[in-house]
Parts: sequence; structure tokens; C-alpha cells
Amino acid sequence: MDTMTAMMERNTAAAKTPGAATVREQNTSKRASRYLLGGLRLALGWIFLWAFLDKLIGLGFSTEAKNAWINGGSPTKGFLTFGVSGPFEGFYNSIAGAAWADWLFMIGLAAIGTALMLGIGMRIAAVSGGLLLVMMWTAALPTTNPFMDDHLIYAGVLALLAVTNAGDTWGLGRQWARLPIVKRFGWLR
Repeated sequence: MDTMTAMMERNTAAAKTPGAATVREQNTSKRASRYLLGGLRLALGWIFLWAFLDKLIGLGFSTEAKNAWINGGSPTKGFLTFGVSGPFEGFYNSIAGAAWADWLFMIGLAAIGTALMLGIGMRIAAVSGGLLLVMMWTAALPTTNPFMDDHLIYAGVLALLAVTNAGDTWGLGRQWARLPIVKRFGWLR
């Protein structure tokens, strides 16, 4: 009976211990997840940088060259004057074209995009990018889905990228995390 009990205990322990195939599958899944999140980080970073460049120099997609910021145009005036609707319309209309709003918007686009592309300061990029995206969502209410739209999805993706250290894959996140100031102030990670 003791031999039988010992065999059953060994079989139970073996069933609880992942086999080599299971470990390989888990490693493959983790690697694939890291690469997917790294790719999403780069893609979202490019979305922010593209918006910055288009508004800065007028690439002719959303902003014509004559309306570019470097040619005296305002990156906030057109949309915040004519594209806003809903309960926050008055607020956004009141800041349309203000120099401080233009500067904050452009610095935000450039900084968020750069941080995402480099994989550094992901937590700050996620919070500031999420705030910017939520504001853009509120500017378009109720013409968009009042409960969910792409701005909120992007904000959620930013949070996911920050909490998973997505800057470590195809980015400088690991090197950034080793800096003394980042070690001291974890929110800079």
C-alpha cells in the first residue's frame, strides 16, 4: 500500500509540474506578447508623431502647408472652432487658437510620440496621452459613440503598454529603467 501511495503522489506532483512542451508554449506566448506590445507601442507612437509633423509643417493630409504651424497656422483653431459639438463645445471653442493651447497640444503630441517610439517614460506618456485622448473624445461628443470610440481604445492601449513595460522590447526601456533618477522615481519608468 505504501508503494501505491508513493506512486500516486509522484504522479500527482508530475501532473502539477509543467512539462517541457508546456514551458516552451508559455515562453513562445510571452515572446509573442512582448513583440506584439512592442509593435503596438511603435504604431501608436507613430500616430502621435505623425499628427505632430502634419500640424507642424503641413504635410497635406489633415493640414495643408499654408495652415501649418510653422507658417503661422494654429493647430487647435480649426477643429476646436468648427469640429466640436456636445456638452463641452463652449469650453473647447473658448480655447481654440490660444497660443498656450497650441503649444501644449504640440508639445504633448511630440513628447508622447517620442516617448512611445523610444520606449522611455512610458508611464508619463500613458497618463498624458490618455488625458489628451479623453479630451479629444469629449470634444466630439455626441457625434461619436458616447460610451466607446477609438480615442478611448487608444487610451486603454497606452495604459496596457505602460503596465507591461512595452518599452523594453524594440525600445530603450531597460536602459532607461537603469538610470539612477528613474530607479529613484519609479513613475518616470
